[in-house]
Amino acid sequence: MPWKATDVETERLKFVAECEKREFPFTAVCEAAGISRKTGYKILHRYRTYGVDGLKDRSHAAHEHPNRTGREIEERLVQMRREHPRWGSRKLIALLKRESPELDWPAPSTATDILKRHGLVATDLRRRRLGLRSEPFGETRHSNDTWCADFKGWFRTRDGTRCDPLTLIDAMSRYSLACRIVSKTNLEHVWLVFEQAFREYGLPLALRSDNGPPFGSTAIGGLSKLGVRLTKLGIRIEHIEPGKPQQNGRQERFHLTLLKEAINPPRHTARQQQSSLDRFVEEYNHVRPHEAIDFARPAEIYRASPRPFPGCLPAIVYSGRVHIRNVRRNGTIKWRGREIFVSATLIGEPIALAEVSDRLFEIQLGPVRLGLLSDEHLRVLPYRRLTYTPSWGANASAEPHE
Repeated sequence: MPWKATDVETERLKFVAECEKREFPFTAVCEAAGISRKTGYKILHRYRTYGVDGLKDRSHAAHEHPNRTGREIEERLVQMRREHPRWGSRKLIALLKRESPELDWPAPSTATDILKRHGLVATDLRRRRLGLRSEPFGETRHSNDTWCADFKGWFRTRDGTRCDPLTLIDAMSRYSLACRIVSKTNLEHVWLVFEQAFREYGLPLALRSDNGPPFGSTAIGGLSKLGVRLTKLGIRIEHIEPGKPQQNGRQERFHLTLLKEAINPPRHTARQQQSSLDRFVEEYNHVRPHEAIDFARPAEIYRASPRPFPGCLPAIVYSGRVHIRNVRRNGTIKWRGREIFVSATLIGEPIALAEVSDRLFEIQLGPVRLGLLSDEHLRVLPYRRLTYTPSWGANASAEPHE
């Protein structure tokens, strides 16, 4: 014959039925059921208080947890997340600790669990982290050691206007120096943004960018007309390698945040879009904590450069035993009685020819080493990328004077 199926609730109901019959002593009924008298009285109490539902298993979880996050703290966390829906738990907790340091705020992992319970965290695939990559550039330890420049990829507003935002950030503090929509991406329109930033914040030691126009060119050494102006101001040019945007990773990360917060979706007109960018920059610099700088705000760290913008581009002055030649209107110089093409980018500029050997001279624009002039073949051998004289920037400092 088949086994009889039973469960705890059924056995408890049988126990209560036997007790209600009063045919056997209570102790004997408990012994037959295999339970203690204390458990027996507990079962009877639940049955007489709650009926059959009282015989069901109950959760052993505590009704209250001593370490549970308080309701007030949880509500403030949820409110902050709704105000900044794209901020993670670390940024939210860092900001809340600044506003109310006297409260016992939960760990970021606990904050994430709270936000998940409120449906404020979307389940996303875990991002694969890339290893660290070395950068072939100068060190960035202080404000204005390096500025990063780039265009956020162009897009159209809802009325069909094309927008090309040009952005400048300080590499050390992540401070946003400029975020302006330019009507054209040529030298003159880009220079207006640079000049405004130079007048407001001073000059950096270096500017990092990609090698596309107007930052770079196909001319000798990749030097562009913008690069010539920067060189005259004593700013080192750092071009990242083609196809390696990670070498300007801080700028790329800024653009990702910019896209989420101020561009997607685009605004109706270009003027409204610029207003959105301005609001984002204000929050990014003065409100939003940044994890890479120990959750400080960029405005708390950034200091203006002690190198003021001179107002006009100074002339390049050479010293030492070099041959000076002015680049003519057709991009050539006169050398050994012949015209040799150097670069149309350098038209009107004085360049130096420093002797390397009996038949080889290095072409320089100030501290920038552009290539070699072969005296034997009377032709220019350009360097693949911009290099600088070893003594360049040895005594330079971007730290503000006390």
